[in-house]
Amino acid sequence: MATKKKTTAKKTTTRAPAARKKTVSGKTPAKKKAPVAKKASAAKAPAKAPAKKKKAKLPVAPPQKAGPAENPAAKALAHRIGNLLLDKKAQDVVILDVRGMTSYADYFVIASAETDRQVSAMAENVQVQLKTGDAPLRPIGTEGFETGQWVLLDYGEVVAHLFLTDLRAHYDLEGLWADASREKLA
Repeated sequence: MATKKKTTAKKTTTRAPAARKKTVSGKTPAKKKAPVAKKASAAKAPAKAPAKKKKAKLPVAPPQKAGPAENPAAKALAHRIGNLLLDKKAQDVVILDVRGMTSYADYFVIASAETDRQVSAMAENVQVQLKTGDAPLRPIGTEGFETGQWVLLDYGEVVAHLFLTDLRAHYDLEGLWADASREKLA
């Protein structure tokens, strides 16, 4: 069988060179570019009328809450601890209201003393006095009895921090909780 090959011939056009005009100087002038026509869009969109500006609505602030609920039992315990510390000559006894700022306590009681023995004596007095009485309380946890420089007594809703004076200034818990309302006991 014989196969035939199809040949496709390309059509080529030859253009005759354009007659070039010579100028007086003997040079041929540069070709002028033909003006380019702008493309016309198939369908021109009608011009839109300017949009009316809507007034921006300002966000409405949610109603402010009165804050965390008052806990009279925790407040009474904080005052009792503060007074027990004053019985042992504690200095600068401050109660910080940290309700809503921390999840583990409602009040901090912060006090300081000049010696580590006095700090330990203050902590022991609080523990002994709260164990005895109408409703005995035991701390959930205690820290620092060994050194007596910073003793922590955790009674759940109330945490007592008892410091040596220098360490209290160094750690500055009142500065860390500067947003908390405070009450100084005399």
